[in-house]
Amino acid sequence: MREVDVAIIGAGIVGICAAASLAEADRAVTVFDRTGICEETSSGNAAALAFPDVLPLAQKGMMRNLPRWLADPLGPLSIPPSYFPKLAPWLWRFWRAGSPRLYEKSLAAQSSLMRLAEAEWMRLLDASGTRSMLREEGALELYESDGEFKASLPGWQARDRFGFEFRHVAGDEMAALQPGLSPRFVKGTFMPGWKNVADPKLLGKAVFEHARRRGRVAFEQRRVETIAPSDKGALLRLADGEEVLCRALVVAAGAWSHRLAAPLGDRIPLETERGYNTTLPIDAFDVKRQLIFSSHGFVVTPLETGLRIGGAVELGGLDRPPDYRRSKAMLEKTRQFLPGLRTEGGREWMGYRPSLPDSLPVIGRSRNSASIVYAFGHGHLGLTQAAATGRLVRDLVTGQSPAIDLSPFSPQRF
Repeated sequence: MREVDVAIIGAGIVGICAAASLAEADRAVTVFDRTGICEETSSGNAAALAFPDVLPLAQKGMMRNLPRWLADPLGPLSIPPSYFPKLAPWLWRFWRAGSPRLYEKSLAAQSSLMRLAEAEWMRLLDASGTRSMLREEGALELYESDGEFKASLPGWQARDRFGFEFRHVAGDEMAALQPGLSPRFVKGTFMPGWKNVADPKLLGKAVFEHARRRGRVAFEQRRVETIAPSDKGALLRLADGEEVLCRALVVAAGAWSHRLAAPLGDRIPLETERGYNTTLPIDAFDVKRQLIFSSHGFVVTPLETGLRIGGAVELGGLDRPPDYRRSKAMLEKTRQFLPGLRTEGGREWMGYRPSLPDSLPVIGRSRNSASIVYAFGHGHLGLTQAAATGRLVRDLVTGQSPAIDLSPFSPQRF
C-alpha cells in the first residue's frame, strides 16, 4: 500500500490554495482529482474576489423575491418540481438562516472570513508572482427603480457596520463608472474594495505551479471512491482499486464532498446550485468593471479571455442534464441592459456550486477522525475565500491555532 503525507481530494481553487499553503509549511502534498487543475466549477466562475459580499443568501432579497422568481422557469432561481421533496429540508434550514439571531451570527462569521480572505489572497498573489492577474476596478450593483434601491439599503447598512466601503451613485457618476448602460437603471452602488481576477482558471493553474515550485506537491488525475479513518491517518480507495494511506486528508471536492463525508458520520446538508454562463469575445462590449444585476441574479465580468455573463441559481442536484436556456435568457437580458452588446460567438457553460443553507462553508475536522479535514460548501464564494480556507486548512493539519474562530464553520453545526 502506498503512503503519502497529505492528500487533498479536489483540484478546484480551494484544494489548490490548500496545497499551496501546506507546501509553504513544508508538507508533502498529493492532490487527487478526476479531471485536472481548476477544470470544473473553478474554471467558469465570475472571477470575483467579492470581499464585501458578506450577506447570507437568505437575506439578499432571495426570500422576498422567491415567489416571483419561481414563477419564471428561466429566472434567477429555478427548482425542478420533481426535486422539491428532496430539497425541502434544505429549504427549511435556508429559511431559518434568515432569522435575526442566525443572520447576525452568520454576518459576523462571514465578515471575519472575508477579512482573512483579502489578506491571504494579497499575500498569495505576491508569493506566486500572479499579482498582475488582479483587477482592482471595483464593482457596480445596479437598480431599476427607487423601490429596488431602497430595499437594498438594510444590506448596505450591515456592510457598513463591518467596515466595508461603498457609495451610492446616480446620473453622470453612474454613467462614468459604466458608459452605455440602458436608461432603465436609475441608481447604483459602487464597491471599490471588490476585486476581480483576469481569468479564474488561469489563476488556479498558476497558483498550483507556485505550490509545485515551493515544495513537494504532486497531482494525480484519479477518482477517489471512498475514504475511511485509519490509525495512521486516513485511507483512500481509488476507482481503480488502489488504496492510499495518508497522514492527513483534506476533502475539498466541492459539490461532491458530502458524499464522501456521509459514511464517516458527518451528515452535512450540502445542496448544489447549478450556475450558468456565456463567455463572449472580449470585444463584445466595453465593460469597465464587474456589473451586478442583483434583482435578476447574474453578473457581467470583463475577463482577459472574454466577457462572461453568468449567475442565476438552479437547485437541481448533481444528476440532471444542463438546461442552457438559462444562459440564453441571461444573455438576452444583458443585450437589453447594455444596448449594442454583440452576442455572437459565445461559449456556454454550467457548473456546480456547493452551497450550505446558512451560506457559510464547512471548515473543520471530521467528527470521527482528527486527521480528516473538510473544506467545502463555499457557494458563490469559492474563489473569494479559497486563500483564507487554504490558510485555515494548513493551521488544522499542522496543529496550529486557527487564524480565526472556526466554530461558525464547524462540520458538526448542523
